[in-house]
Amino acid sequence: MVAIQGFGYLGQALSSAEIFAALFGGGVLRAGRDRFVLSPAHYAIGFYAVAAELGLIDPALLASYGTDGASLEAIGTERTPLLDLVCGSLAQGLSGAIGFALAARLAGEDRRTFAFVSDGELEEGQTWEAAMFAAHHRLDRLTAVLDANNSQVDGPVTSVTTVEPIVDKWRAFGWRAVEVDGHDVAALVRALGAPPDGAAPLIVVARTDIFGNMCAIPRTADGHFLKLDPALRQAIEAELEPALA
Repeated sequence: MVAIQGFGYLGQALSSAEIFAALFGGGVLRAGRDRFVLSPAHYAIGFYAVAAELGLIDPALLASYGTDGASLEAIGTERTPLLDLVCGSLAQGLSGAIGFALAARLAGEDRRTFAFVSDGELEEGQTWEAAMFAAHHRLDRLTAVLDANNSQVDGPVTSVTTVEPIVDKWRAFGWRAVEVDGHDVAALVRALGAPPDGAAPLIVVARTDIFGNMCAIPRTADGHFLKLDPALRQAIEAELEPALA
């Protein structure tokens, strides 16, 4: 998808691939019943890949990714297929997910709500206001998964604003918080599939690498918006092909 135009959000796809695989392919999220909110809209690329693999969308659509008029936009919008909410400005996703979770409780519906958020969004005050609200209302059927890849548009998150200790902060806000290797599908499935405890929302802090631990991508590359020249594309494909065989 990124190779179509030679640049794009490959880093976000590589850091989130296992998270989306665990959610949608690991039996965690019940399609058609549970809600899913994508807060950082540019992560839609990871969802598209998993959705195509699972037959939720036509794989042929991937060839139009990011082009004018395509349904699979490079930065997701309200037009993004299958997802319940895709946010524009960063840090709005958790608030939207809380709305879904609270509505389901008031309606007596058997639904869980999952929200995908990024570590850069922890610099936004709205995230923490939402966190306080969810804990206060004991929204135990709300689960957030945080892609902690230490990457944002201005560089490493640690160079912009200190957000650590992430797990301790969420616990202090009244959440159940667990930390896992975000590239370990089995660990993600176990953590995300934890049943509601009747008392507190859950956040799974997924520690990931913006390059997906790939050796072909130089560490000097801009992981937030990767430029994919023919040589780099060839090197990435060569590294991936043995794993796909």
